[in-house]
Amino acid sequence: MAYLLYFENVQHTFTSGKTQGASVEIILLPVTPGKCEITVNGRNETVDLINEGEVNVLKSPGLSDISIPELILPMHDYPFVNKIDGLSSYHSPDYYLKRFQWLKTEKRKFNFHLIRTTPDGQNVSWDTKMKVSLEDYSIVEDADEYGDDVVVSLELKEWRKWGAKKLKVTSKGKTQTTSSGKDEPAKKNIKKYTVKAKDTLKKIAKKYLGNSNSDDLIYKRNKKVIEKAAKKHGRKSSSKGKYLYAGTVLSINMKDKATGGGRDDVDYGRGGGGR
Repeated sequence: MAYLLYFENVQHTFTSGKTQGASVEIILLPVTPGKCEITVNGRNETVDLINEGEVNVLKSPGLSDISIPELILPMHDYPFVNKIDGLSSYHSPDYYLKRFQWLKTEKRKFNFHLIRTTPDGQNVSWDTKMKVSLEDYSIVEDADEYGDDVVVSLELKEWRKWGAKKLKVTSKGKTQTTSSGKDEPAKKNIKKYTVKAKDTLKKIAKKYLGNSNSDDLIYKRNKKVIEKAAKKHGRKSSSKGKYLYAGTVLSINMKDKATGGGRDDVDYGRGGGGR
């Protein structure tokens, strides 16, 4: 089985002359780690009941931990370095180290995406994808073992959306619960857009978010209205936004905008050196 490991939606600030901005990137790690350990933490509790003895109280699982003990960042463009046309080319260790540092100092979450393919690299067997945070990382430079290459060990933790809940009691005695999750966009950042003939999500994403690959974000935020419009026009589904209909009103979160650095129209392919 071959592997490819991506870090997705990694933002990176940049300065070009007097212009400052940020780009949203998909990072294919240059050498797929030989070992990656994912621990699903349990929260079950054993209690001792009178006359019953011990029982196991089942609870929802805790946050998962991901440990990558050895990630090689090559100093040279070796033949086994993972590369995909349009998505990834060779980068020096400094390229990755700057992004790891940014994730840590700016307290950012990102997508961990491990793709497992058949030995010939042609078909995806299954994949693991979760939103994570970078907890700890260490940098090792050992000339005897790694030459002039750099090795990093990473500790990641699953991230879940959370927020305080407000309980509202109505006059009829019913209760309503609303969430003020940390990931909820402020209304001032939302732009309403009415779909026109020949529009596509990629065109809309390119125009308002600066990156056509942000079309999946627009679809996820507007899935209900897009699918409702598709069914109204006789389709079982919109095929994840492929079929748009004029008059559909979309909500676009301008915080998703990537200024000046997003990569457009990139498809995942097969790496050159996945193990």
